[in-house]
Amino acid sequence: MATREKPSSSKRSGSEIQAPTGKLGVMIPGMGAVATTFVAGVEAVRKGLAKPIGSLTQMGTIRLGKRTDARSPKIKEFVPLAALNDLVFTGWDLFEDDMYTAASKAGVLDRSLLDPIKPFLSSIKPRKAVFDRNYVKRLDGPNVKKGKNKMELAEQVRDDIREFRKTSGAARLITIWCGSTETFLEPSAAHQSLKAFEKALAQNDEAVAPSMIYAYASLMEGVPFANGAPNLTVDLPVMHELSRKNEAPICGKDFKTGQTLMKTILAPGFKARLLGLSGWYSTNILGNRDGEVLDDPGSFKTKEESKLGVLEHILQPRLYPELYGNIFHKVRINYYPPRGDNKEGWDNIDIFGWLGYPMQIKVDFLCRDSILAAPIVLDLVLFLDLARRSAELKGLGIQEWLSFYFKSPMTAPGLYPEHDLFIQLMKLKNTLRHLRGEQLITHLELEYYD
Repeated sequence: MATREKPSSSKRSGSEIQAPTGKLGVMIPGMGAVATTFVAGVEAVRKGLAKPIGSLTQMGTIRLGKRTDARSPKIKEFVPLAALNDLVFTGWDLFEDDMYTAASKAGVLDRSLLDPIKPFLSSIKPRKAVFDRNYVKRLDGPNVKKGKNKMELAEQVRDDIREFRKTSGAARLITIWCGSTETFLEPSAAHQSLKAFEKALAQNDEAVAPSMIYAYASLMEGVPFANGAPNLTVDLPVMHELSRKNEAPICGKDFKTGQTLMKTILAPGFKARLLGLSGWYSTNILGNRDGEVLDDPGSFKTKEESKLGVLEHILQPRLYPELYGNIFHKVRINYYPPRGDNKEGWDNIDIFGWLGYPMQIKVDFLCRDSILAAPIVLDLVLFLDLARRSAELKGLGIQEWLSFYFKSPMTAPGLYPEHDLFIQLMKLKNTLRHLRGEQLITHLELEYYD
């Protein structure tokens, strides 16, 4: 790690951050389109075959000090992140395909990119998964763990984590959920404490979904956990307790990729200009495994809850009742196999302006779901590892500064989430400045005009 300059009177001393020495192991429940696109992308970048476009950790810069100081280093040069060459991978999946086969079937990446890295991808074979069709009704596969109860399955996952740590030589580990959306669940008595949760595991309580088993196993092993789906998973008192106790940071939920990304870009603009909103109709077509899973009403309910909360938190109808107090917000997702991973999202937005005169905006976003998600996975892996090595962040539990990447950001209990993409980015970068003892950027800057 490079030697840092001593802080000036305008700075505070930075927080203690351990150097990222050794390998960083990335463990992925769900080795489908998102996971394989992420891992293949990392290897392609390492071999100089492609650029890490969309990754804040790899391509983003951060302004330090005054605008006149002209200090805008790359983020990866400003904070001590793990290097891409230090990443090693494993994962779990209910299908037996290695990552090359899984990536080929997903159809996201061209063979011209996959074939040069085939030996590497083929070497990553899935471990048996914790899976239960009661939680994901549209999938089934043979590569599944067996156990007398959910506690035994959790112990098997813990064994996997220990084995991977040993065989890979990883100094540190991260778990990031890239699996399917589970059926809708609400917090219950089983989720309120470690004692209650472990009793529920032993009794095969229906309140414990497979994703929670991965989270429990990871946090018990002191491994940070990121939740890329809208599942309840770590958004529970027991997981907050475990995260803080074992200094294993958590964040989630639901990667912010296509249509919701557009909402968190557009809605802040409407609010900034005080343009009213009467309705926002969103519909999607998607043909990959995610689309198939979301064709089930229970899984769609979980996704719908994640998507619907965005506008309310950004637009604050209680503060602006005349503008946003009567919004009709509708979200639809339709499974359409011919489209594959190339999702299309249509938005019809009915707004109104001066004197109440109506206007409309139409958005047709032809996006590639996994292409948008892969750099999010990379950034979360590297930033969660940074948090785990930070004396100040590792004991906090929830890493709200990573809200930038999620549809439903986690917050401290009782605190509403910030959904405005631009505020989220400011929070993320100011957290990094804070860690390194740099002034926070407020954009007040009256000193230029003294």
